[in-house]
Amino acid sequence: MQEIHQVISTPLTDMLKIRYPIIMAPMFLVSNTRMVIEASHCGITGSIPALNYRDDKQFRAALEELKSECSGPFGINLIANKSNVRLKEQLHTCLEYQVDYIITSLGNPKTIIEESHKKDMLVFCDVIDDGYAKKVESLGADALIAVNSDAGGHAGNLKAEQLIPLLKSSCHIPVISAGGVGNGEGLRKMLDLGACGISMGSPFIATEESPVSEDYKKACVEYNADDIVMSTKLSGTPCTVINTPYVQKTGTQQNAVERMLNKNRSLKKFVKMLTFYKGMKSLEKAAFSTTYKTVWCAGPSIQYVSSVRPVKEVIGTLIEEYYNHIAT
Repeated sequence: MQEIHQVISTPLTDMLKIRYPIIMAPMFLVSNTRMVIEASHCGITGSIPALNYRDDKQFRAALEELKSECSGPFGINLIANKSNVRLKEQLHTCLEYQVDYIITSLGNPKTIIEESHKKDMLVFCDVIDDGYAKKVESLGADALIAVNSDAGGHAGNLKAEQLIPLLKSSCHIPVISAGGVGNGEGLRKMLDLGACGISMGSPFIATEESPVSEDYKKACVEYNADDIVMSTKLSGTPCTVINTPYVQKTGTQQNAVERMLNKNRSLKKFVKMLTFYKGMKSLEKAAFSTTYKTVWCAGPSIQYVSSVRPVKEVIGTLIEEYYNHIAT
């Protein structure tokens, strides 16, 4: 495979001083320091959810490692709503270490944006529609991450072909596309639509640096886009998972009792918290051990995964495909 050295210049590469306009998306349980460090060596940037660390001591140790080993910028994903009881602590640590950028998901990012800008840190906000996009732009967000209907995890409602032009016409800050891209042609398509780059996650699950089980990686190789289904069992909110025999057996929808409790005003908050906790524990067990209860989170872009490879090779192939697509 030929190594590519030319820079793909976009507002995202300008903002972050990276070679290629690609963010290795923050993935719950999956993203780790090895993946992000390798991504930085390859000319892109990587990010990690703060929730991947059980406590502030572990989080700080990871930030120390990233600060010393990354050859480029890295980001941290923060959940901005009330379900994240550790948000204040996580934000304080990010500010102390002055991470390069923060990606916000859910909730109101007002405080995160204000405090980050005091430290000259960038803030990119996940959005799924133009209404929320306008709100975070008014709060001072530096870029929008357009989460489309092909994204892994909690996907949006609109296709990239709809969402990116909508956000470009409604807002004045850069738009980063999230969802569905796993090759160079997809990157080219998103840039042509008006995005300044992509946030790509699922193809990196099946990498040598990924910490998940070999069974999880193998599933990303063997299953494809048609095998991705939406499940409400994990968090109460639709989330993309691989349609394994276990998922087929247990179903993807909450049962009648769960749905009834979710509609009860006085109990809804606690039921959602319990559902989320149980769902995340289920994901964690499946991700790191061999179990018949296989609930693996992934997006349709596993369609482009044909083997378990190093992060460097995944990125190199994508960039080579991008240039080959331009030439044809």
